[in-house]
Amino acid sequence: MKIGFIGLGAMGRHMAANLQRAGHELQVYDLRPVEGFPGQKRSAAEAARGCDVLFTSLPGPSEVEGVSRQILPEKPKVWFDTSTNSPATIRRIHSTVKPHGIHFLDAPVSGGPKGAESGKLAIWVGGDPEVFQEYVSILKTLGDQPLYVGPIGAGTVAKLAHNAASFAVQAALAEVFTLGVKGGVEPLALFRALRQGASGRKRTFDRLAEHFLPGKYDPAAFSLKLAHKDVSLAMELARECGVPMKIGAIALQELDEGMRRGWAERDCRVAMTLQEERAGVDVKVPAESLREALAE
Repeated sequence: MKIGFIGLGAMGRHMAANLQRAGHELQVYDLRPVEGFPGQKRSAAEAARGCDVLFTSLPGPSEVEGVSRQILPEKPKVWFDTSTNSPATIRRIHSTVKPHGIHFLDAPVSGGPKGAESGKLAIWVGGDPEVFQEYVSILKTLGDQPLYVGPIGAGTVAKLAHNAASFAVQAALAEVFTLGVKGGVEPLALFRALRQGASGRKRTFDRLAEHFLPGKYDPAAFSLKLAHKDVSLAMELARECGVPMKIGAIALQELDEGMRRGWAERDCRVAMTLQEERAGVDVKVPAESLREALAE
């Protein structure tokens, strides 16, 4: 295929190179010359001209919106935006380009520059499911795990949720490591110990399928009262060591509220339902659907 690719940064240059290696004819554009791509086009419009598929990999919403205005007259048949974008911007661009016959899909990626280079990327796609199926083989040239998430913007929502989780976990890990080391454990020994625990042995999001997603909190695998006791002791240690624990304090507040509601003997994950109440949303997944998802 003739493929347009706009944005040859840390991620884009590797994704474009993988398309090139797969034998596709590339028309690329970036604000600066990038090694390995002779004959770079002089504008985004030139890169999009006459192409079967267009990919963009840009810093953010304003850059993608700016490119949308430039490429609109070229009318690429299909456009995948792999940038981490704003759902509102994605939906606005979609409504603008759709009357011009352009199929626009959001397709943010996860895996970092190394994943982009090796082709080991998650690609979360929102938009027309038929267009996704038609071009999934091209997406597999970029990443080994393309996944259709839902209507336009859904892929971007998934990416933002994923990254928010990543950085929340990062902040929590910074807290617990400073607590452990200041409490007297050598850093490498602490790293080894934490990796051996229940949380260390299992992929973070896999644990959601045990209690939160099916809404199963009885009987308890680990009771709320035990979780409350453990976090209370950790916070006591933090005070003794002079370690600030903002995230730990929030976790304890959630467990405190669960105890006040009389959930002491229920599974500790029942405290997660407090956020469902605040957000006004039910995330429960039917057991059969969950089994199918886990089997994929």
